[in-house]
Amino acid sequence: MAEETEKPRAEKVKERKGKKPHKNKPTSAKYKHYSIEGGKIKRGKTCPRCGPGIFLMQAKDRIYCGKCHYTEFASESKK
Repeated sequence: MAEETEKPRAEKVKERKGKKPHKNKPTSAKYKHYSIEGGKIKRGKTCPRCGPGIFLMQAKDRIYCGKCHYTEFASESKK
């Protein structure tokens, strides 16, 4: 019978790869809710349930809070 020769196991060598490259994150959209008019800061509409700091999303027919799901529909008096 032929003898089976065992191959020596190659030990896993941990390679140092260094630091990962830095990826730039997109800028937050929260700055769109502020505007400067006449030297004063004007804020966008905030959620009445959540309080100041939580802005409402504005669509063409409603405003919506993504945190508590508060919704106001625009009046449909276009008749």
